[in-house]
Amino acid sequence: MGKFRAKSGRTAVKLTALFVALFAAMISFAEAGTLVRGATPSAALKRDMPYVAYLPDGYDPASIQRYPVLYLLHGASCDETVFAERAGILERADRLTKSGSIPPMIIVMPGCPGCWWVDGAKDMAETAFWSDFVPAIEGRYKTLGAVHGRLMAGVSAGGFGAVRFGMKYPDRVDAVAALSPAIYAVMPPARSSARRDVAFLRPDGQFNQTLWSSENYPRLASHYFQQAARVPFFLMAGNSDELGIAFEVMQLYKTLADVQPDLVQLSLVDGRHDWTTWSSHLDEALIFLGRHVPRHHASMLR
Repeated sequence: MGKFRAKSGRTAVKLTALFVALFAAMISFAEAGTLVRGATPSAALKRDMPYVAYLPDGYDPASIQRYPVLYLLHGASCDETVFAERAGILERADRLTKSGSIPPMIIVMPGCPGCWWVDGAKDMAETAFWSDFVPAIEGRYKTLGAVHGRLMAGVSAGGFGAVRFGMKYPDRVDAVAALSPAIYAVMPPARSSARRDVAFLRPDGQFNQTLWSSENYPRLASHYFQQAARVPFFLMAGNSDELGIAFEVMQLYKTLADVQPDLVQLSLVDGRHDWTTWSSHLDEALIFLGRHVPRHHASMLR
């Protein structure tokens, strides 16, 4: 009997460990968000705008609960799938939400390769985003809407778009995070895709400096600073960015810090203009944005 009891005890320990592992897996699964794919028709684009959306754990279309929404904009050569494929946005958002680092939020990643999120030479992407895409998304999903928890972020050309939208529409955006934003104050370098993407090309195929200048943030800054609304900005760049964006980001930081020093954060990190850098620091950007969800809304969601 003694031998039987000892063997039974070891078996019990193994079974207990197994049940603990299974329970932990069940808890992890139960607290997981989901990724969904969709598309919204756009009169401005004359085609659909595709997207991938992250819906947090517990999201229920029938519930009265509503969530902040983050619009996460990709770079020039990417599409709506890149944050899921290169930055693990599903696992990242689950982890940050579970730890309480960010409130539960909907994250929407639209797709518009090469459009730079402007009304450019080919696509009316800015009009499409605000007139077609945002109303469709906020009608389809349980977002807080308006400026109450509408967040904006992007990388590279998407960071360019996020900065523009924050400055141009401070009454529509709660906070902005821009990772390596391609916001060249004067002229993009020869290696920048801004020089080649159709968004900024003249009919003869040459780069349109006038169009670039009209759409970039220096043209928007005076308008922004005249508005009553102030948007918190998180700015990040790699110190070895081969496109010179670290310098451009420091210029933008100074422009903002001179007027709203308590509402701008600069993060210069070791890194280049690549997904290794962006993925390594996306948590920091998401946490910054989460802190700027209006407090009474964030508390309702916990």
